[in-house]
Amino acid sequence: MNSIAIDQQGVLQEADNGKGQRPLKILIAADTYLPDVNGAAVFGLRLAQAMTRRGHDVHVIAARPGKGASYLEERQEARVHRLRSHSVPTHESWRICFPWEIKSEIRRIFDDVQPDVVHIQCHYMIGQATIAESVRRGIRTIATNHFMPENLEPFLPFPQWFLDIVARNSWRDMGKIMGRAAVVTTPTPLAAKAMKDHARLESVLPLSNGIDSAHYEPADGEVIDRPEHPTVLFVGRLAQEKHVDVLIEALAKTDPALNVHAEIVGDGEVRPQLEAKVSELDLGGRVKFLGYVDDDELRRAYLRATVFCQPGTAELQSLVSLEAMSASKPVLLANAMALPHLVDDGVNGYLFAPRDATDLAAKLELVLGQSEAELEAMGEASHAKAARHAIDKTMDTFERLYRGASAEDFRP
Repeated sequence: MNSIAIDQQGVLQEADNGKGQRPLKILIAADTYLPDVNGAAVFGLRLAQAMTRRGHDVHVIAARPGKGASYLEERQEARVHRLRSHSVPTHESWRICFPWEIKSEIRRIFDDVQPDVVHIQCHYMIGQATIAESVRRGIRTIATNHFMPENLEPFLPFPQWFLDIVARNSWRDMGKIMGRAAVVTTPTPLAAKAMKDHARLESVLPLSNGIDSAHYEPADGEVIDRPEHPTVLFVGRLAQEKHVDVLIEALAKTDPALNVHAEIVGDGEVRPQLEAKVSELDLGGRVKFLGYVDDDELRRAYLRATVFCQPGTAELQSLVSLEAMSASKPVLLANAMALPHLVDDGVNGYLFAPRDATDLAAKLELVLGQSEAELEAMGEASHAKAARHAIDKTMDTFERLYRGASAEDFRP
């Protein structure tokens, strides 16, 4: 009968009949997971889906989305262990777990699941408690960071000097907690450098979240219902750090003759303010708030758009930008954090100065002034760039890390 042993380096060793590698029991710890809608939650879902398709036994630890006791949720991609959680007054849907309430629950989950490998997605509450238990038991642990301290600022109604202290403490804690993992990853080289500079993590492996580019390509014979007017698309959580207000202001600054419209997919705490700004700028007929949409409608939104815009300034990779690029769209991205890695200026889109509506408006006019052939060429360049982030390659790498590969095995 197959079995797995762990050697002194924490490498999973196969003890089978030589016919192949045994499926693993994988425990993913996610501080944000469905029904949350953000990049980290989407990645956690895709990770679970991919590992289940590969034949592994996948479990996820995540917060319960509402009041009540902890419970087990059977989902297609994994068994999701939902922990007792609490709402926060500064956010309508965010949930937090208190360490003193979840530690015993996490110990019970470890006892029940007996994981071969643990993969934490964050160093906060669930991630911190899970890696502590994993290290205590000598289980191989991989840590992936999807967050920047700036992501917390909209939830903390305090002055900037206090937020700066929170950020420094968050970086310090990230280093202490994730430093206990066998391998630490993050989506981009820029994010890895930030973790080295601020969290003192010396060996962070840049590993793209990955994208299934083919999913966003038009099928043979598929008819896309394109609007008569040029349309700029935003997809994401409507949060302060996304700076969707900059896109709305830029729309008002474009040449009226272009008749540029915008579609905004997503929801969040700043939606009322954004709707008020649309009304204030008399853009009611040119901006559509579509809210949350299912995957099919999201795909159609990418395909019918003329150009995609991401004004956010705290993006570690931006899955939605990669999705738009997979749909062969030119992109306009803020020149901040990891977004510059996705743009070859003038080839597949343009960067614009962060929070600068005038510059964004100018870049919008620059893209929309292109001929159909030039727009198509920019879209093809976007698709080619997105294809380098193939999700199968990402999942192959994680699978190898789970079985004992080191970060150095993937260095160029």
